[in-house]
Amino acid sequence: MQGEGSESSMTRRDLLRMIGLSAGGAVMYQAMSSLGFAAASPYKGTPTLEGTPHGSSVLILGAGLAGMVAAYELRKAGYKVTVLEYNARPGGRNWSLRGGDTYTELGGHTQHCRFDRGLYFNPGPWRIPYHHRGILDYCKKLGVPLEPFVQINHNAYVHNSKAFDGKPQRYRTINADYRGYTAELLAKSTQQGKLDTPLSKDDQAILLESLRDWGALDKNYTYVSSPQTSNRRGFDKAPGGGLSGKPMPSQPLQLHDVLNSHLWKGLTEGEVYEFQTTLFQPVGGMGRIGEAFGRELQGLIHYNAKVTAIQQDGHGVTVAYEDSRHPGSTQKAHADWCICTIPLSILSQIPINVGPAMADAIAAVPYAGTVKVGLQFKRRFWEEDEDIYGGITATDLPINNISYPSCDFNTGGKGVLLGGYMWGLSAYEFTAMDPAERIRRTVEYGAQIHPQYKTEFDNGVAVAWHRSPFTLGCFAAWSDELRDKHYGNLCQIDGRIALAGEHASYLPAWQEGAVTSALDLIERLHRRVIAGGAA
Repeated sequence: MQGEGSESSMTRRDLLRMIGLSAGGAVMYQAMSSLGFAAASPYKGTPTLEGTPHGSSVLILGAGLAGMVAAYELRKAGYKVTVLEYNARPGGRNWSLRGGDTYTELGGHTQHCRFDRGLYFNPGPWRIPYHHRGILDYCKKLGVPLEPFVQINHNAYVHNSKAFDGKPQRYRTINADYRGYTAELLAKSTQQGKLDTPLSKDDQAILLESLRDWGALDKNYTYVSSPQTSNRRGFDKAPGGGLSGKPMPSQPLQLHDVLNSHLWKGLTEGEVYEFQTTLFQPVGGMGRIGEAFGRELQGLIHYNAKVTAIQQDGHGVTVAYEDSRHPGSTQKAHADWCICTIPLSILSQIPINVGPAMADAIAAVPYAGTVKVGLQFKRRFWEEDEDIYGGITATDLPINNISYPSCDFNTGGKGVLLGGYMWGLSAYEFTAMDPAERIRRTVEYGAQIHPQYKTEFDNGVAVAWHRSPFTLGCFAAWSDELRDKHYGNLCQIDGRIALAGEHASYLPAWQEGAVTSALDLIERLHRRVIAGGAA
């Protein structure tokens, strides 16, 4: 490009290069915006803890997934296990809000969830990739039934409030047009022999054949309105039966409009490792996993236990805590070892006598703030009016996306969708609002995509994670520099204290990070116990 305003002088090669660069940028954008990090789970099955712990006791702080995985496996290996949990429920961020539930955030705002029976909202994790084998294995062991989670729905929307007069576009429309025009440009470059990499005549012929198929091009390698393109992007009038059944092909958008809309940013999310099909969700809400663990560990978990101090010496660990329902009445628990899964955002404010390296690591890691809003509507209009069954609509509005429920398809009655998942500056803005205002603004923004919001909205709940009293944030926001300096020290066993959780993993924000962190730790801790104690 020669400079601003010189779009008309862009060469085909420049455009192809831009498309390649933008596709890579889109992958990064979507990975970051979806709070996902492409990393494979190391899970190969639960470790075999060989050898007898000889009555050793372990005090676990936090009944989130990391804490409960550790408790489950250590109890099975013969340890005496006690778990202290701040909340009145198991699961931590593995949590579903249902009708009748209440939630009080920092600042004193209490929300009373008024969803209809059977409906729910996941303020925390909401999907499980197929390759997160650890969490899937525990679902199997605990008998938690799963169902598919629809990540990519070609009939959902991509939306830019500044493009197409603010009208949302179907994912399939932008996908077909972007891909079709790209195929056309590449095909013409191939025909004219203008590619940087020389191709043999045979290779050119095969490439042209593949581009015609990939982009639904005509015999002249042009992307134009046709039954083939309409079969990708949708028909103006869909095929039907009888005398009125003749379809009407749709007209592709202009390439200039597709590119300038920037809606192509939303096309690569399904290619990010965590979001490639198949994904899962527990039937009835993500919180079913934590609830199942809680039943399995009944009697081991002490709820409403707010930890106020953690002290160790050469013989064990003593933890001071109070009943959060009755502040001021301090109690103490003692064990030979302590596994602390309290989020670093909380732990950094609790007195704990660990070495300077671990102390610095605990204090160094910031936590991302996000806001999620669940909205109940009087009817499932996204299905009835717009044929959207599951999937996610992406938008440039502060709500960032709308996720449609992946369950109870084609049923009558009310429905709950994820009306907004805010991060970055939008999350800070929404965190500063009271819950009622967050909900009102979410409905206001969503109505720009679904006008039915205005008449169909029923009630909602809004969770701002920086105001969550048990996390003060959503997940550990590591940078490469912080990992290089502190990650190893954070994961070491310090005397008789060790840490576990998503923050002690390369899968932050994912439940699999908590699971694999706990399994890695208990294996190392067990070896130390069998070898004879702290070192």
